[in-house]
Amino acid sequence: MSSNDSIHYAARILPGGPPRLLGWDVPNEELIHIPVHWLTYPEPNPSLHYLLALVYILFTFIALLGNGLVIWIFCAAKSLRTPSNMFVINLAICDFFMMIKTPIFIYNSFHHGFALGNLGCQIFAFIGSLTGIGAAITNAAIAYDRYRTIAHPLDGKLSRGQALLFILLIWMYVMPWGLMPLMGVWGRFSPEGYLTSCTFDYITDASDIRYFVGTIFTFSYAIPMTLIIYYYSQIVSHVISHEKSLREQAKKMNVESLRSNTNANAQSAEIRIAKAAITICFLFVASWTPYGVMALIGAFGNKALLTPGITMIPACTCKMVACLDPYVYAISHPRYRLELQKRLPWLDLQEQAPSNDANSTTTETVNAR
Repeated sequence: MSSNDSIHYAARILPGGPPRLLGWDVPNEELIHIPVHWLTYPEPNPSLHYLLALVYILFTFIALLGNGLVIWIFCAAKSLRTPSNMFVINLAICDFFMMIKTPIFIYNSFHHGFALGNLGCQIFAFIGSLTGIGAAITNAAIAYDRYRTIAHPLDGKLSRGQALLFILLIWMYVMPWGLMPLMGVWGRFSPEGYLTSCTFDYITDASDIRYFVGTIFTFSYAIPMTLIIYYYSQIVSHVISHEKSLREQAKKMNVESLRSNTNANAQSAEIRIAKAAITICFLFVASWTPYGVMALIGAFGNKALLTPGITMIPACTCKMVACLDPYVYAISHPRYRLELQKRLPWLDLQEQAPSNDANSTTTETVNAR
């Protein structure tokens, strides 16, 4: 506390014009919640705050619109109320509420710092931890569900009760990682970067903080990422093997293909599924790896690498994936687009009803999502 106070005093006595240190205008009773690391940097040009606020406004609009449509259509259309799609809805709920908290960041940015204080910080970080980790585990559950559906098409599909149990287990898994820092049991939530956003503290030099960062990195990033990569690699392997066996069987029967009404211009099933798997894995890795690496550097590496500006980049990538998820998982879904076209004809999507005989059994199990 004394270290924070001394830095706060030093910032106060600097000349009235820029540059001033971050936190120069934060009251003493709020200053104790800010890691000392951030208070040693000069405050940014106000234009950076305004730019980030505008970026977050754009992210929020796109994410709330996309995920809101997914939740609405998947819940309203009976044909889409499948056990598999319950995971897609859960992911959309995570992404939707991840962006519900962004007005806190936007308000702070337009007021150049820690304007909403520790209460706003705790709300922002708590919602962010639940929705971020929830989205990661839900992605892993979707990968597992798709693997079961493709590898075991006859008995691999989950029932509605099993899907509900999975979702309940997901939230039971997620809740402790938000409640422990919030209640001060283990770790804590604190501001980061320009003091406009908040997350779990990864920068304070303390053993309990380091242990917490290492543990949450393992359970909220390493485990879901391993599961996602494993199950999607199994899907790609299974589909390639399946398509190879079809080609070999067709060759033995001296026919061009075992498929009926095959579109000559359509991509092969293994290529389409491989692209989908790679896209999903890439989104998860690209959005959360920067944050994971930053947290590890803050806890175990050279903290000097983590300037306020640098730390805002991972914060933006995590929000960007909430904008992209609904398009990858749902808006590219033919049956979703068909339902959307029925309810919002003015969008003029020109979606045709999917033909069930144009795809192989393996491909159809994927498209049935």
